[in-house]
Amino acid sequence: MAHKKIKIGVVGGTGYTGVELLRLLAQHPHGELRVITSRQEAGAPVAAMFPNLRGRVDLDFSAPSDAALMQCDVVFFATPNGVAMQQAKILVDAGVRVIDIAADFRIKDIATWEKWYGVKHACPELVAEAIYGLPEVNRESIKRARIVANPGCYPTSVQLGFLPLIANKLVDLEHLIADAKSGVSGAGRKAEVHTLFCEASDNFKAYGVTGHRHHPEIAQGLNLMAGREVRLTFVPHLAPMIRGIHATLYARLTGSADLQQIYEKYYANEPFVDVLSAGSHPDTRSVRGSNLCRIAVHQPHGGDIAVVLSVIDNLTKGAAGQAIQNMNLMCGLPETSGLEQIALMP
Repeated sequence: MAHKKIKIGVVGGTGYTGVELLRLLAQHPHGELRVITSRQEAGAPVAAMFPNLRGRVDLDFSAPSDAALMQCDVVFFATPNGVAMQQAKILVDAGVRVIDIAADFRIKDIATWEKWYGVKHACPELVAEAIYGLPEVNRESIKRARIVANPGCYPTSVQLGFLPLIANKLVDLEHLIADAKSGVSGAGRKAEVHTLFCEASDNFKAYGVTGHRHHPEIAQGLNLMAGREVRLTFVPHLAPMIRGIHATLYARLTGSADLQQIYEKYYANEPFVDVLSAGSHPDTRSVRGSNLCRIAVHQPHGGDIAVVLSVIDNLTKGAAGQAIQNMNLMCGLPETSGLEQIALMP
């Protein structure tokens, strides 16, 4: 079936998520990039900043303009937290579908969001309407959505890893543990000491142990899956790699079950979740540049602890790729359109 071209705007196209979004959209069979905004880089060719896009993206960065964005069918916000909430309402009211890749609309409780993000929410009325963009959970709602809150990278890998155990009521919900590692690109494209080459290379460390802003997002999703409040310990780590997330998840089993069969059945029809064969150990490079989440489930020594290994590319399934997956659903396109790239190896 022929599809008309989707007119696309990208707000904030200069970060790592932004260039990943442009890389994928430039190859999308049903998308047409119309507007790419940047206040600082307005007037400069996009391909001058990102040479990988040379010959594929011929636009210049433009200053943010509601008028230009309102001519688009879909607008992505690849901006820092706190930006989309300033512009989203005028676009949604104009009939533009909005996908926020940042966190402005992810957390339903406004007070919780304001506590973790440190500013007053500028558009609370849209928070209630926004659909959380995890297609494996909210596919049908996403199809009808005017505004989608794209999940965070850690929350994507952790929720997809835990979901089959919780949905099948197999685990103690009081003691869930998520031990997750991210590449340095997860910190964004900005100058900070902890992401300097000499700081992050040949080094490995935990951070945010006493509290990380992705914790309430993960907990919100797991609570909805469980139908009750769960207790989660979430510890993120910075790994000396550019891109990728590896989440090692622990849960105490409350009964006996064939975990491999449960995971394979649960994700049998999901185009972007790959359950590996029993005994596997997925690595981050197996998903680099792809929209896949690869999962393996273990039950060490036949004991009562389930160990789930979940890997994604934080910039793709953890951000830009999942955002395009959501666009496809919102626009009635095949869900896999523009997202069938094979991971890069080595």
